Amino acid sequence: MKLVVKLGGKALEEAGLLSRCAQVLAALARRGHRVAVVHGGGSALTRTLEQLGKSSEFVNGLRVTDAETREVALMVLAGGINKRLVAVLARAGQPAMGLAGGDGLAFRARKLPANGRDLGFVGEVCASDPRWLEVIWAQGALPVVASLALGMDGEYYNINADQMAAACAVTCEAEALIFLTDVPGVWDASRRRIERLRAAEIPGLAEREVIQGGMLPKLEACRQALAGGVERVHILPAAEVESLPRVMAAEAHLGTEVVV
Repeated sequence: MKLVVKLGGKALEEAGLLSRCAQVLAALARRGHRVAVVHGGGSALTRTLEQLGKSSEFVNGLRVTDAETREVALMVLAGGINKRLVAVLARAGQPAMGLAGGDGLAFRARKLPANGRDLGFVGEVCASDPRWLEVIWAQGALPVVASLALGMDGEYYNINADQMAAACAVTCEAEALIFLTDVPGVWDASRRRIERLRAAEIPGLAEREVIQGGMLPKLEACRQALAGGVERVHILPAAEVESLPRVMAAEAHLGTEVVV
């Protein structure tokens, strides 16, 4: 099975949880699954910006990214976090290869259209080349993809990590896309976990503000993945990462499965 896993939040911040995630992903790779990891790193980026005296602003869960913020994002995401993930996977016995979207022109971006607000160097994936992922898999390694892509104008663009994961899953024709998150799943208006959420229900939940903030781009990414042919999309709590193989085998029902 081809499987794309998006890591973010506490899974990147807490060393013990990150190590557990790496152990599970390494075990899946050893069992013959072709696993790719896409990561964010928003908390680390915000901290670094604060240390440099810059504040962070978000619009509908997307970071406003001026030129200076973009340069810091390259340093933090494609540099520190990406290489730390490669090292953690190596300690778990799994060779990994880190890359950003500009490497090999694997992912190309276009500037996100302004919808009442220009977000700066924030983009969306408009083209991709899966051969680099395939080459890494063929050599027995695990691709680790930072959420940055190179525009046709030669500029790097910050890509929402959830949407980068969806684009990665679509381009490599993955059977499954898993978002490992800090929350147990998607909540309904009564604060109950939704076990199965139809993609057609997402706009209504957003309109009623049942879902908001960072969950908005995540669920939009789920819709994009399903529309692009990915068969299974799950939002799972990273704290339950050891259950991932059972969830993939439909033997456990955790988090929220998003379906067509």
